[in-house]
Order: sequence, then structure tokens, then C-alpha cells
Amino acid sequence: MTTSTDLPTIYIISDGTGETASTMVQAAIIQFSDQEVHIVRCKNIRTEVQVENLVDQIAEKQGFIVHTVVSPSLSQKIIENAAIKEIPCVDLLGPLLNDLNKYLGGSESFFQAGLLRSTIGNRYKKRIEAIEYTVKHDDGKLYTDLDAADIILVGISRTSKTPLSIFLSHKGWKVANVPLVLTSKLPDELFEVDQKKVVGLIIDDETLYRIRRKRLEKFGQDPGSEYASLNYINKELEQAKEIFKKNKKWPVFNVTDRALEETAAEIIKVICARMGITPDSYL
Repeated sequence: MTTSTDLPTIYIISDGTGETASTMVQAAIIQFSDQEVHIVRCKNIRTEVQVENLVDQIAEKQGFIVHTVVSPSLSQKIIENAAIKEIPCVDLLGPLLNDLNKYLGGSESFFQAGLLRSTIGNRYKKRIEAIEYTVKHDDGKLYTDLDAADIILVGISRTSKTPLSIFLSHKGWKVANVPLVLTSKLPDELFEVDQKKVVGLIIDDETLYRIRRKRLEKFGQDPGSEYASLNYINKELEQAKEIFKKNKKWPVFNVTDRALEETAAEIIKVICARMGITPDSYL
């Protein structure tokens, strides 16, 4: 029986997790499907002592080195030690970094180990925080810390407030949504935050009529109730339009027969313009 120690072994040396190199190596060894290869990831290698000890071990196993180390000096140390031990060695990252450095006019002194992992981790954390905030502030559940929202959606029932909020939160935006209820006063907290964050949502009466009737039917409720009547809907829409007219800083988006992604993209574009950033730079 062949064990992993008897197999050809590729050692991935990385100053981070080694995931990038691992993916590339696995993509390459697909071309050698007739051979079984063992892959060992050596993570967070950031000192010369670590490199020396590791290369000695790899030499004993007659392995093959693939490395993605940001530090030019540490990368060179791996190459030199591997040459001394006559170990085949491939630098996946160094040549690319060198050429990009020349092209972009950067400086090697600013290269940071594990930066990809850190960036991805920060983005993931931001997205989770946005989702948690959005769920807590859905449909007027909570008005405390409303100023922490990046976007505040205001609209009557069934104008896609919740789907839009969740969609935007998955892109890293903290979203609160506030329902417009006929004859009810909007919360004072809404007018105490930066009004450039507030967005109004509107919809065609006939479309809303169909949506509400279908929803009531779906849940076994009377589709002929006041909630789904055109008369009631038009009263709600009139109130919404009056409120939006009074609050001129709120851009208003018509969601009638529009894809969620399309409306979300337009909202992001407006909010980013107001914040002075680009959509790609936010998350």
C-alpha cells in the first residue's frame, strides 16, 4: 500500500494561508492525472530560520517547492536554500510582483505578507455586520442607532423594501427600512439622521394591487380586504408622494416591474455619489 510519504510531494511555502498557491498547483497537476501527488501546505512562513528548517525537511523528503512569499528577501532565501539542497523550486508570486512593481511604480518596502487573507477577512466581517444590522432594522423593527445605517429605505408595504435591504446588505451596506403607514407619523429618528442616506420607494397602483392580492391569496387570507383594494392603495400612494415631495433630499425610485438588482444598482450609484466614493471601493 502506498502512503503519502511515498508519493511525490509538493510543498507550498506561503507567508499566508497558501490557498492561492494550492489552487494553482491543483490546477496544474490535473494534467498529470496518471500520477498521485501529495500536497503539503506550509503556512505563515515569515522568518529565515523557518525557511532554513523547512527546506532541510523538504530535502530529506525529496520534495518539490512552490512558494508565494511577498518579501523579496525571504523569497530569495527560499530560492538560494533550495538550490543548495538541489530541490526543484518555483516562485509563483515574485516575478509577478517584480513586474507589477516596475509597471506601477511601487516600492518593495510596502509589500505586506498575508494581505489577501486580511482583506478578504475584513470584507467578510463588514458584510456580516451589515446583514446583522439590516435584519434588526427591517420594516421599522428598530429605530435606535438609525444614524449607523448607510442607506435608509422608505416606502409603503410591498414596495420591495425588505428584499432590497437584504440584497444591499450582502454587498456590505447597512440598511434600515421604514414603512409608510396610512395616517401614521414617521419616526422622529428618521429626520435626525443625514437626509442624504434616505431613499424613497414608489410603485404603480395596478401593480401593487396585483402583488397584494396574490400575497393574501398565498397565505389563505381574503384578497378582497381593504389592504388590497385600489381605493386604499391610492390613498397610501398619495400620502407617500406628499411625504416625498416635502423631503426633497430623498431620491425616489419607482420599483414597478423592475429587477431587484437594477434598482439596487441605481440606489448604490446615487448613495456613492453623495458619499464621494465609487461603488467598487465600498466593500
